[in-house]
Amino acid sequence: MARVALVTGGTRGIGAAISKALKAAGHKVAANYGGNDAAAEKFKSETEIPVYKWDVSSFDACAEGIKKVEAELGPVDILVNNAGITRDTAFHKMTLEQWSAVINTNLGSLFNMTRPVIEGMRARKFGRIINISSINGQKGQFGQVNYSAAKAGDIGFTKALALETAKAGITVNVICPGYINTEMVQAVPKDVLEKAILPLIPVGRLGEPEEIARAVVFLAADEAGAITGSTLSINGGQYMA
Repeated sequence: MARVALVTGGTRGIGAAISKALKAAGHKVAANYGGNDAAAEKFKSETEIPVYKWDVSSFDACAEGIKKVEAELGPVDILVNNAGITRDTAFHKMTLEQWSAVINTNLGSLFNMTRPVIEGMRARKFGRIINISSINGQKGQFGQVNYSAAKAGDIGFTKALALETAKAGITVNVICPGYINTEMVQAVPKDVLEKAILPLIPVGRLGEPEEIARAVVFLAADEAGAITGSTLSINGGQYMA
């Protein structure tokens, strides 16, 4: 069944792949983005998926943005919380701004985005909430205390909300990608990638954004109603939990 899907950080990288895959599956898709207007316009022209700009770390901005999406496309039944940032540094050098920016965007956004849609989902007795965490939220990572804390929080958020919403027909699941072939990973020096990263991945390669997207489409389906509170690791075997 065609549904309205909203993807945060949905115009680049993993988010872009998710937006495209949900559209290909027959859903009406809205792609949120935070700042790169040129990339968003390019994505819109190539995919014909409408784009909406707002800061997911702001509750008021999320409420207003979601209101606009629902006015134009209809009630949101599928929410993919994908937006995220990094501000990497060793903890003893980390500033409050670096901590707060990552926590507010990568974890706070789950509240900011989910709270405005949850009552509608409960009233309609249907909802699919899919949160994109990270392998580093499962195992930790040097220089990413802020990021790992936020991504671990995404997993806890998922499990608790899944318990609350199961009887209302709303599933809540989380995907933890490993190293995925996106612009961010492509920017890593080739020697570091080949000597320090790929040897840690048993399948011997980076994951592809489309592999994350296929998992989202699966979890978003009407037929996936028995899957909730689950953590799906897509990391090539690098970390098994």
